[in-house]
Amino acid sequence: MEVLTTIAAVREFVEGARKRGQSIGLVPTMGYLHEGHLTLARTAREQNDVVIMSIFVNPTQFGPGEDLERYPRDLERDKRLAAAAGVDAIFAPSVEEMYPSGYATYVQVEGLSDVLCGASRPGHFRGVATVVSKLFNIVQPDRAYFGLKDYQQAVIIKRLVRDLNFPVEIITVPTVREQDGLAMSSRNKYLSPEERRSALSLYRALQLGTRLIVEGERNAAVVREAMTREILSYPDTRIDYVAVNDAATLEPLDAIRGRVLLAVAVWVGGTRLIDNMIVEVKDDVAHHDEK
Repeated sequence: MEVLTTIAAVREFVEGARKRGQSIGLVPTMGYLHEGHLTLARTAREQNDVVIMSIFVNPTQFGPGEDLERYPRDLERDKRLAAAAGVDAIFAPSVEEMYPSGYATYVQVEGLSDVLCGASRPGHFRGVATVVSKLFNIVQPDRAYFGLKDYQQAVIIKRLVRDLNFPVEIITVPTVREQDGLAMSSRNKYLSPEERRSALSLYRALQLGTRLIVEGERNAAVVREAMTREILSYPDTRIDYVAVNDAATLEPLDAIRGRVLLAVAVWVGGTRLIDNMIVEVKDDVAHHDEK
């Protein structure tokens, strides 16, 4: 496995693969890899001749007072895990390589970026859309891989690809969870043992919301209120949002119908965690949908 730190080196690596007629899969990450990232890498390995993983803690998607400085980093550990998952090259640029002095160009996906996490983290998705656009331009992959734990991000990137005509197929992979249901996240490292137990409130609330819909509840306010009560029944939890939204447009729903996104963002102690589930309501019959 190669470790590339410059854009020029990545382009040279990609040029060699293209000359050999090889397909390329890109797995964008911020590092501190966990099983969710590795599932993306293994999926990319199955579907492409060459797999490139980017490891870059992107400063433009962090707001003032967020955890940019303390975000976990361990490149040596990441290299071992990535190699074992079949990654052919890691792109690990410096901030200066990605955003040189005088950098002034940003990408904004309007509408979809303004709700849910976008409402409480202004500018976050501008940073995400910008760095992903840069990675697509640098690597020019055939396919790129994203986890559905960051559901809003996946929707935004699909719109970005459509609107800007990037010739890349977006592959989404279901959320990877711990044995007890907690969604895997690099930020789980911040949790104390007591907070780790309270972090299960997100998964339990989503299960409750899903169960209510499957059992016939169609009033979104009732589902939101039940999920809210479930989360607040755990110590050290503070709700950012509890949402019952349209899975395509991300708009809030009053009546539950079609593909429905149940999404939560919760502060557990000092750590902000997110999670979601999709419920499909068709002909008034509902089922949980991982896709």
